Amino acid sequence: MHSPNIPQLETFLTGLQDRICSALETADGAARFREDRWQRQEGGGGRTRVVSDGDLLEKGGVNFSLVQGSTLPPSATARRPELAGAPFTALGLSLVLHPRNPYVPIVHMNYRFFQAGEIWWFGGGTDLTPIYGFADDARHFHQTLRDCCNQHDPEFYPRFKKWCDDYFTIPHRNEMRGVGGIFFDDLTGDPERLQAFWEDAAQSFLDTYMPIVERRRNMEYGGRQRQFQLLRRGRYVEFNLVYDRGTLFGLQSGGRTESILMSLPPLAAWEYDWHGEPGSPEARFREEFLFPRDWA
Repeated sequence: MHSPNIPQLETFLTGLQDRICSALETADGAARFREDRWQRQEGGGGRTRVVSDGDLLEKGGVNFSLVQGSTLPPSATARRPELAGAPFTALGLSLVLHPRNPYVPIVHMNYRFFQAGEIWWFGGGTDLTPIYGFADDARHFHQTLRDCCNQHDPEFYPRFKKWCDDYFTIPHRNEMRGVGGIFFDDLTGDPERLQAFWEDAAQSFLDTYMPIVERRRNMEYGGRQRQFQLLRRGRYVEFNLVYDRGTLFGLQSGGRTESILMSLPPLAAWEYDWHGEPGSPEARFREEFLFPRDWA
């Protein structure tokens, strides 16, 4: 069985990066993405695009990278020990957006492809991390992903939704990072079929997220909502620095640190032993949203 064509995947991902950045700049209306092109000594490089201090986005990044190396890092070989010592190529598009308004949720997306020796696989997914919970937003996000998955295989959505719920959980907090989405890794088989699904899932990002943005971006907020936003961002930081597989792979493989850590918010807070006021929107959010639910 032949493997997917890496230059073709690169063209798809860089084109998608262009389309997403253009849509976000139009939606923001004030800020523009700054682009840094970089090269990696061992092989490969990328285009890092970061936006900050916008009307919509307090900080965001939409990054493409293609890295090559002679040996996979420990974060990869721990799962696939048979690949120890194998040369590899990894490319992907990674996106994290931290909106200014606390009622607009954080969103993460990453679609990637790995090849090590003769072995290859697709990975990726997207998940939503609200600060305040709205069932309509969670339903829209999941239904859009479900419809995309169902065009390729009706088993994909329930399987990848559960995988996302399990992966984006903060064990030491006993809560999910947000309301999930889809996540998959090590996806291999028919290359044409899987590439078609992978591309459609990646391209569904704007349909999953932008309607939520328009619904929430003009809601009024004050200091209480802002402080809760900073506390929830702190949870986001905890997951990314302690558990996230992509962060570990990037750092261990000698990737560009500034690009890898662009996922972190510009501001976050940690308040000792914080508990929301009983019955408050902040307390209800954890009770009603941060556990697996059948949103679709």
